[in-house]
Amino acid sequence: MLMASVAGQPALAQKSSTPKIKPQASVSEWDIGAPDTSTAPVRSSSVQATPARSSTSAPTPPASVQGLPPAAEDADPSSTAEPVVQPVPVREPIMNWSMADAQVLLKTIQGIKSEGLFAKDYQPEALKAAIAQGEGPALDQVASRSFAWLIEDLRDGRTPVPARVQWFAVDPDQDKMPTAAVMQQALDSHDVAGVVTTLAPTHPDYAVLKQALADTPEAQAARKSLIRVNMDRWRWLTRDLGEVYLITNVPEFQLRLTVRNRNIRTYKTVVGKPGRTATPQLAETVSAVVFNPTWTVPQSIVKGEGLGARVIGSPGWAKANGYKGIKNGDGTITVVQQPGKNNALGLMKIDMPNPHAIYLHDTPAKQYFNSEVRAFSHGCIRTERAVELGMTMAILGAQMPADQAADLSRAGVYQKVEMTRTFPVYITYMTMARSIDGELKKFADIYGRDTPVLASFAAPRQTKTTQRASEEPIIQLDNPL
Repeated sequence: MLMASVAGQPALAQKSSTPKIKPQASVSEWDIGAPDTSTAPVRSSSVQATPARSSTSAPTPPASVQGLPPAAEDADPSSTAEPVVQPVPVREPIMNWSMADAQVLLKTIQGIKSEGLFAKDYQPEALKAAIAQGEGPALDQVASRSFAWLIEDLRDGRTPVPARVQWFAVDPDQDKMPTAAVMQQALDSHDVAGVVTTLAPTHPDYAVLKQALADTPEAQAARKSLIRVNMDRWRWLTRDLGEVYLITNVPEFQLRLTVRNRNIRTYKTVVGKPGRTATPQLAETVSAVVFNPTWTVPQSIVKGEGLGARVIGSPGWAKANGYKGIKNGDGTITVVQQPGKNNALGLMKIDMPNPHAIYLHDTPAKQYFNSEVRAFSHGCIRTERAVELGMTMAILGAQMPADQAADLSRAGVYQKVEMTRTFPVYITYMTMARSIDGELKKFADIYGRDTPVLASFAAPRQTKTTQRASEEPIIQLDNPL
C-alpha cells in the first residue's frame, strides 16, 4: 500500500515537509457525547486460517507504480485455507397469521419494488391463494415463509454471499434482529408494514438511491439494475453504522469522516491495484492512531532487493536514510525504517486489527493523489491529509485536547494514541453512490465486482444459508502496502 521499490537503494526519498496544522477547535462543536467504552463487535470474517497479507506490525513496502495492472490477474496459487463448514439453508419459523396481517403482508410485498427488490421473490400469488382459503396451517406456512424471505433480504441483502467478491464484513443485524423475533413483533403488534419498514437502511445515501430508482424510467433498465445492486450493498452493512465512523468508497477513491451519518470531512485515497492486491471490503474497529510510525521492511525487500546487506554493510548510509538493521542468529536481517517524512507509512497510521493486515496510512508519495484513478497500492488505503485525520481522530476517539493532538503529531517520534471510543471503519465498494459533492454518480467498476451481483439480481432469489461472509482465501502477500 505504498510507493516505490528498492533497486540498489530504497526509493523513499520523496521530499515532504511536516504539515503545519492548526488544532481543529471546531471538532469539539460536533458534540458526539460521552465516549463509548464498550467492546466493539468483531465485524470482519476470519473464518480462514490462512495467514494474513502480513503482520499488522510489520507492513511491507511498495512496488514501483506502473499504472494499473490487468484486472484479471490470477490469484496467488500458494494461498491456502483450511476447510470451512458447508453453509446450510436457513430454516424459517412458522407462526400463526390472521387474515388481516396476511393481507397487509401481501400489500407490502406488492409495493416492495421501491426498495429495489422484486415482489415475485416472495411468492405473492401463493400468498394470495392461501389468503383466499382462509386462516389455518396453509396460510401460516405460506405467510411465514414470504415474510421471512422478505425481511432477510431487507435486513441482510438479496445478493448471495458467494456473489459478494472479497466481502469479509459480517453484518450483525441478523443477530440483533433475528427473523423469529421480528416476525413475532409484527404479529403481536399487528403492524406488519411498520415492522418491515424498520429493517431498511437508514443512511441518507440509501435514500438518495431509492429516490433515483423511483425517478429512473423503466426504459433505462441498466441504470435501474445498477441502482438496485448498490442499494443492496447498503443492506450488506450493519443498519447502525455508529455515531462517529470512517467510511471509504473504494471506486470513488474517497474517505469520509462521519458523525451521525453526516460527512464532516473528506479525504482523497489511494487504494489497491486490481488483481491480487485489490482492497477487500471490511468492517473493522480502530484501536489506535499512530503518529510518526516505524515500518518493518518485509523480507522481499530486505533479502530479495538487497536492502538488508546494504544497511548492515553501510551503517552511515543506513542512518542517513532512516534505517536500523539487526542481524539475527539464523542469518536473516531485520530492517526497521525509523519515523520521519520519508517513512513508507508517512507520518500517521490508523491501527485497525484484521486478518488481512489492511489499514489506513499516510504516504510520502503525495503526487499520486493528483491522479483521477488512484488504484496504486498493494491493498492498504493511503490517505490524503493523514496527519489532520489522525489529529481529528485523537480528539474524537480519545477525547484528546486539540493542542495535545497537534503536539504529538509534530513530535517527530513514535506516538500511539489508543481509542477510548468505539470508532468503526467501513471499507465499501459502491459503483453508484452519492459523491462527496452531493451528486449521485456512477463510478468505474475497477475490480469487476459488479458482474456477479448484477447476475444474482437477474436470477431467481436464492435461499439464504448460514454463510455470513466471503470464503475466499486470504491471499498471502509479503508486500501489502
